[in-house]
Amino acid sequence: MLHESTVYLELAAISLYRAAVVLFIAQATFDVSAAPRSSAARAEFVRANPCPANGKIKGPCPGWEVDHTIPLKCNGPDSPDNMQWLTVEQHKAKTRR
Repeated sequence: MLHESTVYLELAAISLYRAAVVLFIAQATFDVSAAPRSSAARAEFVRANPCPANGKIKGPCPGWEVDHTIPLKCNGPDSPDNMQWLTVEQHKAKTRR
């Protein structure tokens, strides 16, 4: 027969294991290291550089995306000076590198 203390230790170990699994899944699901992006900086860039597809400064820009010339993950600034328009295909290719 198991002692009561052994049962409590086993339950504690199971709880600790479950907590570790939840933490692992959370870190794998969300990129906790992603740099924050400034919507104001993006809006300033688009005002100064209208959409190449339709010339608009508001709304969607079909086939084009705003890119950070020096990626934020490489400590590039989140400022209009570090932004450029890339086609969706160009942006995907750059991001894959």
